[in-house]
Amino acid sequence: MFPFFDVFSSSEGSGVDTVQIDGLDIATIVLYFVLVLGIGVYSMFGVSTGTEEGYFLAGRFMTWIPVGASLFATNIGSEHYVGLTGSGAEAGLSIAAFELNALFLLPLVGWVFVPVYMASGANTLPEYMTKRYGGQRIRMVLSVISVVMYIFTKNSVDMYSGALFIQQAIGWNIYLSVFLLLAMTVLSTIAGGLAAVIYTDTLQCFIMILGALVVFVTGIMEIGGFEAMVWKYPRALSDSSIDMLLNGTVPDCGLPPKDGLSLLREPDDIHVPWPGFVFGQTTSSLWYWCADQMMVQRVLAAKDLSHAQAGCLFCGVIKLLPLFVLVMPGLVSRIMFPNDIACNTAEACEAICESPYSCSNIAYPKLVLSLMPNGLRGFIIAVLLSATMSDLSSTFNSSSTLFTMDLYKHIRKSASMKELMIVGRVGVVAVVAIGVAMIPLVMQAQGDQLFVYIQSITNYFSPPIAAVYVLAIIWPRGNERGAFWSLTLMFVMGFVKMMLDFFYPPPECGQTDDAPWVVRDFHYMYYALFSFWLTIVVNVIVSLFGDPVEEGKLIRTVFQTRHVRTLRPDEQLTEEEIEDAKRRALEPKYEVVVEDKKELEAGEEEPKKSLSQKISDFLCGAEQDEDFSAILPEDKLDMMRQMTTISQTKRAKWGLFVMAVVLMTLGTFQYIFFSVKWETEREPDYYAFLDH
Repeated sequence: MFPFFDVFSSSEGSGVDTVQIDGLDIATIVLYFVLVLGIGVYSMFGVSTGTEEGYFLAGRFMTWIPVGASLFATNIGSEHYVGLTGSGAEAGLSIAAFELNALFLLPLVGWVFVPVYMASGANTLPEYMTKRYGGQRIRMVLSVISVVMYIFTKNSVDMYSGALFIQQAIGWNIYLSVFLLLAMTVLSTIAGGLAAVIYTDTLQCFIMILGALVVFVTGIMEIGGFEAMVWKYPRALSDSSIDMLLNGTVPDCGLPPKDGLSLLREPDDIHVPWPGFVFGQTTSSLWYWCADQMMVQRVLAAKDLSHAQAGCLFCGVIKLLPLFVLVMPGLVSRIMFPNDIACNTAEACEAICESPYSCSNIAYPKLVLSLMPNGLRGFIIAVLLSATMSDLSSTFNSSSTLFTMDLYKHIRKSASMKELMIVGRVGVVAVVAIGVAMIPLVMQAQGDQLFVYIQSITNYFSPPIAAVYVLAIIWPRGNERGAFWSLTLMFVMGFVKMMLDFFYPPPECGQTDDAPWVVRDFHYMYYALFSFWLTIVVNVIVSLFGDPVEEGKLIRTVFQTRHVRTLRPDEQLTEEEIEDAKRRALEPKYEVVVEDKKELEAGEEEPKKSLSQKISDFLCGAEQDEDFSAILPEDKLDMMRQMTTISQTKRAKWGLFVMAVVLMTLGTFQYIFFSVKWETEREPDYYAFLDH
């Protein structure tokens, strides 16, 4: 019926029955694309993208709903649908602990970090570090590390996981799937900047929630409800595993963990040891929510501090859902398809999903294909496309921001606004190309759980960054030398640890693990704890042996001075600007316009631009560039004062604080309930049989 899709199909060895999508599915997907493109185009006209703030920070006028929705949509990508659900099928509920951690860190970013970032007037987090310490090398190092992390843990992973779902669900070739996703994502990101990203994220957030709820409710009803899931999951074994147990042999793989229904587990647990998670993984999450350019950039786009904090809380409320709508469907999928999801030999897994480690990554596609009727199946596919595009667009925009504002602008100090806009868009294309080239490495290095791969690589680099930002904000005595050398040392150590993991990949099912102790037994969460505190120790020692930072650099760059209204040295007008301002103050208010155009002779018409020039100016923001250059020095100073103001009404301040406490209370309850109540109630009979 639709030969175009048949031409590009490649279902061989997919492990999941290929579905012939019908006209209703196609119509649903097309409608979704039309909505996304329409919102992206609208944002291009609604926000000036010809300035740094317009393109990279959406003009700083976003309200709390799009800020919170964009935070959630940026956080939840296709790697969560594939990775979280797959880890839920493989290891139980423990992976949901990562999602609930955000309920404590979102208030932290809204009440501690963002007030300082906003008050400093920085456009990017590395720029904040320059304002805080002075110099450029710490800013350059942070930018490079951030871009590298985006490539290894976000860009390539998002493209791979999104294409994996499409390949499993429809049978398209994985690289064709990547190309189709990128074509739409790059188009909306290049043209509209952060405004397009946030507007489309708002739509995609609600689409993702609705789609995930449909799959979750349908799956739970299919297996008989919550109680049935709690009883059946520990007993979800493949036929091969059951035969081996009956013959007195314990399978090497394919068994659900004894504490699969518990969030936080014993200190030596291979999935989520509670000391490693609480004290180690939290440091990595601290970087992600409080010091990652991609996430903080959305909060900095808020119109004021109250909307920024409300957006953080709104995202936190939505983060209560992934435990139910993303992790529990993994348990449901294992219950429904144990012979596929719970394969227990490398040969069996290779035959099912072309992976010798595990087939848990096909849990969500398998569930969608088996449960969703025509039309609704197309809607769920659109949901996955939504998650992938949302994550990719955010990564592209943030990578472009870091490269343009922190690297290129430093190298080309005389670059015009138009040049920066062009470089920002070209940077998106470069990030895309590198990400596609990295996909084969991700396919080989992910092991049995994609989400665990993401977290382990992140934990090798992010805790030192978090430590540097924490000290920068709360410790005025810290200096640039301490921050730079502590970060550089830990980056080298993290890179070595990552390389060891690549040289000693996880063993295939049934093989012994011959990796050295530092790889086999040094859990990445405990490494995160070690690297975080070592960074702090090195930072403090080196800083104390150096000179303190100048007082002027501490104005509105540490928590203690966030409300100070004194002008920083880098914000004060030069003598030339003061004289120019005095001269212009004597001129008519609305006649001060800076134009480089030649005066036209009487009756002479201004030369018209060609169509190609108009399109180029529109995409590159050249038209707004001329208007922005006409702003007077004193007006720029007023804009700086308004931009760095973090004042709040008493009602907003206390109302938001109370809601933050309620959110953290809900998070604490879920940790306790799912870690204690369900831990030993439903122990399966076959474990007792094996113990005796």
